Amino acid sequence: MASTVRLVVSRAGGAQQHMIGLLESRSSDGMANRLAGFCQGLTEVGFVDAENVRVVCRWADNRADRLPEMAADLVRQQPDVIFASGGPLPALAAKAATKTIPIVFLVGQDPTNLGLVSSLARPSGNLTGLNLFANGLEAKRLQLLHQLVPRAARIAVLTNPADTAYTEITLQEVGAAARALGLQLKNFAATTVREIDEAFSAMGQEPPDALFVAAAPFLNARRVQLIHLAVLHRLPATGRLRDFAEAGGLMAYGPSIVDAFRQCGVYVGHILKGAKPADLPVRQASKFELFINLSTARLLGISPPPTLLAMADEVLE
Repeated sequence: MASTVRLVVSRAGGAQQHMIGLLESRSSDGMANRLAGFCQGLTEVGFVDAENVRVVCRWADNRADRLPEMAADLVRQQPDVIFASGGPLPALAAKAATKTIPIVFLVGQDPTNLGLVSSLARPSGNLTGLNLFANGLEAKRLQLLHQLVPRAARIAVLTNPADTAYTEITLQEVGAAARALGLQLKNFAATTVREIDEAFSAMGQEPPDALFVAAAPFLNARRVQLIHLAVLHRLPATGRLRDFAEAGGLMAYGPSIVDAFRQCGVYVGHILKGAKPADLPVRQASKFELFINLSTARLLGISPPPTLLAMADEVLE
């Protein structure tokens, strides 16, 4: 799906117009706050005060097979910069489509392991961006879930094995944290909508006490289905992004996605001003957020500890 977002200049007359191509694996639904963060980043480097900007968007609607052609279409329009977000696949598609147009990516794994850049400090080539991954993040999320639901001893971990890197990180970190906390884990996998239903049916045979949803674009896109099934099975569930708690999940802990988009906007602004991607080191997420859905807690008969409520960046009603 194609769309155009226009940013209006704050100064009239004679400004040069730049084009930014946005390549996204998801749909435009629920993206308003993220795009606002991206625009804020552009503004922070003074870009809006000096230039007109046209953002041409391509939304893959969670269909990975559409990304290569969408990337090629953006390249044909010759944007000044391509911003690729929504997991590694948009960034990889953009990289395959051009070796000259600067690309700013937003991914959740080490971009050197993905083959996007040769080095975090000196990316080389035409790509740079932001890495949402942080060591210990998934372990910390399990620890917070344990604090919130201390009676939960058996934890179901749902991963999307098609996202190899996300799955490996999740199982390694959560496995180590579970052993330290004395918790039992059972792994479930889903790569399709039907397999999500099948995973919950399998959980029903030996019901767990809580659900840990791995960080993966597909699973986040299916958060409403996941949360509906979790509530149906009376499972306290944790996800990584605010979207998960807003949709009715019990808890979410992870990087601030709005701040991540802001940082990417800053990098795009620097490139529009003449910076080279090879000279901009890959950044790592630096702001992390905890959200607790109090309505869901009440529904499940959970009383969050006051200390944890005080830690939360936001308690959702």
